Amino acid sequence: MSNSDFVYTTYIKTTPEKLWKAITTPEFARQYWGGNENISDWKKGSKWKHVDSNGSNVRIVGEVSESNPFSRLVLTWADPTNLTDDSRVTFEIDTAGDLVRLNVVHGNFKPGSIMATKVVMGWPLVLSSMKSFLETGKAIDVMDVKAVFKQSCGNEGAAA
Repeated sequence: MSNSDFVYTTYIKTTPEKLWKAITTPEFARQYWGGNENISDWKKGSKWKHVDSNGSNVRIVGEVSESNPFSRLVLTWADPTNLTDDSRVTFEIDTAGDLVRLNVVHGNFKPGSIMATKVVMGWPLVLSSMKSFLETGKAIDVMDVKAVFKQSCGNEGAAA
């Protein structure tokens, strides 16, 4: 981990299996990620993409670098219009009593990375929505919150 890595830790009342499904199952991700889905077979070396629910707008692309179901997933992460500005996201899933601890580390950014400025607000919002959805069955409307944030702060943020 470097000083430019973003590290997000959250504790969720769920199981490692349900959390893994939330990250890797398109229908599940759509519920908490503003209608967007993560598509892959989640095997090491496979391509993955983050798309809107009808698949017409590809938002993020990458490759699965490591896949250990229910415990660890490592992905490369890039805007499909700027593949040279790639980075790495690591999902670490551990049990903590009757909770699951999720660490998301997004790093390995290139100097001057545009993506780094986009994800800083996106991850907290997406992870909060995921936690709410897993614990209550109701997600946060991430698109609504992003719009309010943009209005109040004038920040583009939130690519995640």
